[in-house]
Amino acid sequence: MRRSMSLLLLVLLISIAVVATTDATDTESPKEKMVLVEGGSFIMGDVLGIGYEDELPTHKVTLNYDFYMGKYEVTFEEFDEFCEATGWFYPYDYGWGRGDLPVIYVSLLDAAAYCNWLSEKEGLPKAYDREGNLLDAGGTVTTDITKVVSFRLPTEAEWEYAASGGNKSQGYRYAGSDNVADVAWFKLNSEGKTHEVGKLMPNELGLYDMSGNVSEWCNDRYAYYPGFEQTNPYNTSGSQRSIRGSSIFYEESYQRLTIRTFFKVNGSNNNLGFRLCIKAP
Repeated sequence: MRRSMSLLLLVLLISIAVVATTDATDTESPKEKMVLVEGGSFIMGDVLGIGYEDELPTHKVTLNYDFYMGKYEVTFEEFDEFCEATGWFYPYDYGWGRGDLPVIYVSLLDAAAYCNWLSEKEGLPKAYDREGNLLDAGGTVTTDITKVVSFRLPTEAEWEYAASGGNKSQGYRYAGSDNVADVAWFKLNSEGKTHEVGKLMPNELGLYDMSGNVSEWCNDRYAYYPGFEQTNPYNTSGSQRSIRGSSIFYEESYQRLTIRTFFKVNGSNNNLGFRLCIKAP
């Protein structure tokens, strides 16, 4: 009898711990799901000499501000909450499921709407207008990324700097390792479908899935790199938007940190999602 009571007490204690952990996660603020990335300088582009033309020329970039980057790609659970609250359409999950899988079939404009909703929910101004242009704290269109104070998509420079480990970088080929399978769901291990966020190793900053799983929208318009040093770059010329990080459908060589591609602002597909960014106060 005493043994039975002890086992019952143990089960109850474990149940309480699980509920407490779940509640704590559910009540995390958006900032608590993000990692601080301290500003600094890095060489942007294909420093390994194995990439494509649009990864060159390598050039020094300085980010003279700190920012927060989402630990994980935005999930279906998070995006579905936005859809329920606003009446926005629920994106298709391709039959893979929802929950903690990264959201897919979202355009840049969908991602911008989500950022605006989250910002207003947190008492911040909107970061985007209806065309996906960035807004400063006063609601005026701006090309100065440091003037945007709300949740938004990262710039290409922010994305690559954070993916490479920021000022804690160990110089890995992929986001957190030289062994792609440690950090990325890609063609050889994904079984042709997305996986729950945060299940593999993070990079030096504690960011997950920046190589593999789904590719991610960036704010910049896509263009070839300039051949000179830049500070806080944000490209506003061009018709297509930049996409960084590779996905489940591509082989190891495409999971490199410097790989780039692009898509139309209202485009979406089954291996493209996004993660949040916000400038530190």
